[in-house]
Parts: sequence; C-alpha cells; structure tokens
Amino acid sequence: MTTDVLTPDSATQVLRYAAFTDYPAGGNPAGVVLDAALLDEAAMLAIAARVGYSETAFVTEADAAARRFRLRFFSPLAEVAFCGHATVATAVALAERLGPGELTFDTEVGEIPVATSTDGQGAVRATLTSAPTRSLPAGDTELDAALAALGWARADLDPALPPHVAYGGNEHLVVAVASRARLADLSYDFDALADVMRSQGWTTVQLVHRETEQLFHARDPFPVGGVVEDPATGAAAAALGGYLRATGQIRRPMTIRIRQGEDMGRPSDLVVDVDPADARVRVTGRAVALPR
Repeated sequence: MTTDVLTPDSATQVLRYAAFTDYPAGGNPAGVVLDAALLDEAAMLAIAARVGYSETAFVTEADAAARRFRLRFFSPLAEVAFCGHATVATAVALAERLGPGELTFDTEVGEIPVATSTDGQGAVRATLTSAPTRSLPAGDTELDAALAALGWARADLDPALPPHVAYGGNEHLVVAVASRARLADLSYDFDALADVMRSQGWTTVQLVHRETEQLFHARDPFPVGGVVEDPATGAAAAALGGYLRATGQIRRPMTIRIRQGEDMGRPSDLVVDVDPADARVRVTGRAVALPR
C-alpha cells in the first residue's frame, strides 16, 4: 500500500479517482494520498489547492492489517470535516490494493465504516455508513439570504419538502424546488452565497428536485471550498437521507437514488439507504481511477 516516501517538501503521489460513477467522464473527481503521515496541515492544503478538485483525501495513519485508517479532507481553500465522495474514492483505492472487505476510517466526525465489494467485472463498489444525521427547519432570514444569492423565489420551492439544515458529517442547507427546469437553471452569485454559507457554517447548499418517491435530482454549490458546484456530494446525500427521515417522508426502510452532475456534464449516481429507526445513513457508489 505504500507510495513514494513523502515529506512536506517532496513530490507527493496523488491518486485521482472519479467517485459515484463507473466511467472517468462522470462522477466527482477526488485526489487520494495513501501515505500522508509526514505531511502537515499546510502541506496537505497546498496539495489540495494544486490538485484543484473539490476535495483531496489524505491517509495520515494506517493499519493495513486491521484495515483501519485515519483520513483528513481538504478543499482548495480549507480543511473539510468530512467528504463522502473522497471517502468512496479512498475506499476503492484501498480495496484495489488490499482486496475487498470492510474498512474503518477515523475522521473528524467520528468513525466511518465502509464496506467494499467487487462485481463480476472486478469493479469496486463502496458503501459508507454516515455519522448520525440530524435535520432542523431552516430559519427565514438564512433561507431568504440563500435564495437571494441563488436568484430564486419562495414560489419556486416544493411545498411538500420544507427547507431544512441537515447534517450527515457536515451541515447542508437542503432546498427542494418544484420543477426540474428550475433546478437546471442555476446561475448564482458566488460571493454572496459563500458569505451566507460561511455565516451559517454550511458546507454545501443541496438543491433537489423530487421526481418520484425514490428518485431525486440534486445540485450542490460549494463556493466556500472554492468550487462552483460539486458533481456528486456523498455527505450531502447522507444529509438528504436524514432529512427525509426527520421530516417523515420515509416511514419504512427505503433505498433512494440521487442523480447529480447531470447539468454539469458529469452525471453521477448515488444510492442512499435510509431506515427510519437508524440515524445513520448508508451511501453507496463506485469509483474509477482517472488517467494521469
């Protein structure tokens, strides 16, 4: 599992994967550094900025025999407490080297178990179990500020899915719109939305349209990370699952599918398993290595 010897002032091997897809042109790209034990915070941030993806994951401690690893995540601008797509990417990278099976990741939000398996063609699938989720109604002031930055009106929203702030490892404002066309027509004020998000501690704003009970379309602006939009957001998918549980939209164990990245030209598929009796949510996806 070891890579090149790494020091803060040496070239660092960064693996690149697209998560929540089975082909390189889809999904959300993530950087993965499998041996970051000698890197300090400044070095990791510099690498993440150089890579330029929404997040890069760093394995800072590793016990390959126990299949237990400590992970830190950095956007180009700052450390992020948890990142779902980079977790999936790291799990797939490790499973390709160690073989499929159970992995445990220690993160800033606690222990994240990840199950990995292969299909008949050898492709690796990873299922992460989120931190316990929670969801509360969004306040009028913060919601109005976010809608103003998005250029949306309350009349655009789906009255059956009230705006909430939901947690699945990070805080996300969840806003559901009534039409797919409204979701597709997204051109927001980057700086204004970033200011609102920083003031509220939100990592992304998750904008969704419910097509059916079990199919959602999503877009996730991420200006606080220096990224206009995420094509796949695993932590927000977990938060959405918790939101649906908390608001009574899911009353029995259910699997929902999230289509994200479609309007960016990087379609992604996230599978979310929600049990009303369990605050943790399971998010599943594939990841594929990107050509260097």
